[in-house]
Amino acid sequence: MNARYIDIHLLQTVPYANLNRDDLGSPKSVRFGDADRTRVSSQCWKRAVRQELETSSGDPAKRTRQLPQAVQGRLARRGWEPELAAFAAAQVMATLTTIAVKADGFKVDKESGEAQVLFYLPERAFDELADICVQQRDRLIGLQSGAVKAKKGESPLPADAVREAMSRRNDVINLFGRMLAELPGTNVDGAVQVAHAFTTHGTDPQVDFFTAVDDLKQDADQAGSGHMNSAEFSTGTFYRYASVNLPDLVDNLGDAATAVELTSAFLSAFITAMPQAKKNSTAPFTVPDLAYIAVRGDRPVSLASAFETPVRAPLDSGYADPSRRQLADYAGRIYRLLGDRGLLYHGYASIDDKGLEQLGETRPSFDALIAAAVDRVRAE
Repeated sequence: MNARYIDIHLLQTVPYANLNRDDLGSPKSVRFGDADRTRVSSQCWKRAVRQELETSSGDPAKRTRQLPQAVQGRLARRGWEPELAAFAAAQVMATLTTIAVKADGFKVDKESGEAQVLFYLPERAFDELADICVQQRDRLIGLQSGAVKAKKGESPLPADAVREAMSRRNDVINLFGRMLAELPGTNVDGAVQVAHAFTTHGTDPQVDFFTAVDDLKQDADQAGSGHMNSAEFSTGTFYRYASVNLPDLVDNLGDAATAVELTSAFLSAFITAMPQAKKNSTAPFTVPDLAYIAVRGDRPVSLASAFETPVRAPLDSGYADPSRRQLADYAGRIYRLLGDRGLLYHGYASIDDKGLEQLGETRPSFDALIAAAVDRVRAE
């Protein structure tokens, strides 16, 4: 496979919203090119993409410290007595400590019942751990009653089976990776790199002062509101970028054809997924007005520097149109420097294709653009 990377670049205008806020509730920001920009962190947008992929695939994963509760709940739903279900879940954690490099992470807090580490597993892995407990029910009953004595250093449950369940992956884990340093064999190197989204222009967050009416006070003709507060929001045209490392994804999946199909699904989800923060009060459900995809054989190439000089809005225009022109112009100049080195295919889909020739061939829709890029990967 000569195609090693697929880069996707998006321009998306978002109205009054707060997609990703900091510890004070303000929209996240970054200073770039001597201008303050609104920013949406990569982990925020990745979560939205992950959830969309899992919905479409029907194979969800959960990130949680509540592994014991997850196993206990599944056993309870199978009719296990509460005490035995809780004991069995504790033995899953005890088994993990016997095979872990760092056992402290698998210790369970006595008050919360949560583990020290954050697990990231497909839901079927939780089911598999419950299945192991079901298969070992007689042994667990014996251990609970004291009739069975575990030998020194012996795990309560079959260690290989538990380790195998903990190593399960779904498509999203194969794409974005997983880190669990405590347990050898469970780490997965991510095959997708996602940049923080930022506005192509300077922004100034705006404060919204709001009140809530106390209906009973109003009915009684009493003055005063039931609640008063303020919140910060922002607007802007965002540059978004991600790169898929195809060889790494093939390594994770073990099959090139599956990797290409999953890449296609990721590109589609990356275009359409939207963070959900403040959605009920802002409904910021826009879609990108430009998607640009490049298939490369050498290395990823971000075009973020196209906006190091902030876009200035003409008197008769907003930021979206000049952002598209600025991206295309910068891409053309960068490719002039690079020559044809490494660029195997590039194309775009946009609401307006005038002056965007530097972005390769034009396609009528996002789906057609993705199909063209994926077909080129297959041909390589």
